[in-house]
Amino acid sequence: MHRDSHLQSPPSGWTPLVLGIGRPRLVCSGPLRQFLESHCPVVMEKFCPTFWCSGGRLQTIVRVILASKPHVSYRNEVLRTEDGGQISLDWMDNDESPHFPDPASRPTIILLPGLTGNSHQSYILHLVRRATSDGYRCVVFNNRGFGGEKLLTPRTFCAANTDDLARGIDHVHSCLPAAPLVAVGVSLGGMMLLNYMATTGHRSRLCAALVFSAPWNVFVSTASLEQPLNYLLFNHSLATTLRTTVNKFRDVIGRDLDVDAILQSRSIREFDERYTSIVFGYGSCDDYYRAASPHDKLRTITTPVLCLNAADDPFSPGEALPLDDASSHPSVALLVPAHGGHIGFLEGLFPSDNRYMNRVFSQFLGAAFQQCDELRNITKNGLNNLLN
Repeated sequence: MHRDSHLQSPPSGWTPLVLGIGRPRLVCSGPLRQFLESHCPVVMEKFCPTFWCSGGRLQTIVRVILASKPHVSYRNEVLRTEDGGQISLDWMDNDESPHFPDPASRPTIILLPGLTGNSHQSYILHLVRRATSDGYRCVVFNNRGFGGEKLLTPRTFCAANTDDLARGIDHVHSCLPAAPLVAVGVSLGGMMLLNYMATTGHRSRLCAALVFSAPWNVFVSTASLEQPLNYLLFNHSLATTLRTTVNKFRDVIGRDLDVDAILQSRSIREFDERYTSIVFGYGSCDDYYRAASPHDKLRTITTPVLCLNAADDPFSPGEALPLDDASSHPSVALLVPAHGGHIGFLEGLFPSDNRYMNRVFSQFLGAAFQQCDELRNITKNGLNNLLN
């Protein structure tokens, strides 16, 4: 299978992370580091993974097994898109918020689920509950075909195309022009969010962003997920869900593509070769993967963003992380614990919902909303220094 070797090799200056219990590695510029250590002290805490599931695969699997689903009542809104499609937004308005009683200025979080995910994923529900208790409003952005709405176009979504996300963010901003906006992306949702910020630059509507377990280099991630054990544990089931979605909407998708060929896909890459890259107009799957990989796009990101990635994530291995570029970047910070897997970050003898990832979520959002001007000035001054 063809690969781009230059995208698989570790970045220059890469130093393998020591796999052990301890303080996660924080990679960013000095002023941004000072801000995070002052206002988001969780970045200085030790992360001690649950000893009986400390490895990346186990963290990933056990998180799913132990997942609970708290009740969340959403208000649904469907937006039409320029190409005749529609996307679904699920709102948790939090009108009873004692911290921010004015709905016009209530801080608002836009959440992006991962591949095949939606507003009812366990990790999204827990983040919404945490945000609600902190007084914020939440809006979950559901990709086409995954939010319960009817698919009207042959295309669903891809990590490289941010048109739908821009439509959703612009809509939320137009409805709430006085409310500060922060976006939080998980896994593929994090890739999409990073690509949105890289595309929009200074035009971004966001005051900050937070990314969990995003694959930075799709070629490296694909190679990892095609290892035999990772294929059996993760790749096969995700490909099955993708095929099920295509089959569900085969009447619409079949107008432009060969659905039977797509349904023969046995891996995520085969699915992307037969569906995603074609429906979004890429010449090849490799072209799509190059466009989707955010690891070489940091230079155009101006929105302050904190990215949490475990070094042992089977979906995004440590060697794919852009540590060199982040080390001097005024807007991008990487927080890299040695363990945690993919959206895992389980800790304690009996892991609870108050896990490391959720504490990072709560503290960073508090810092971003309460110290918005300070954070904006740090990144603005840093970017000006780079230009001068």
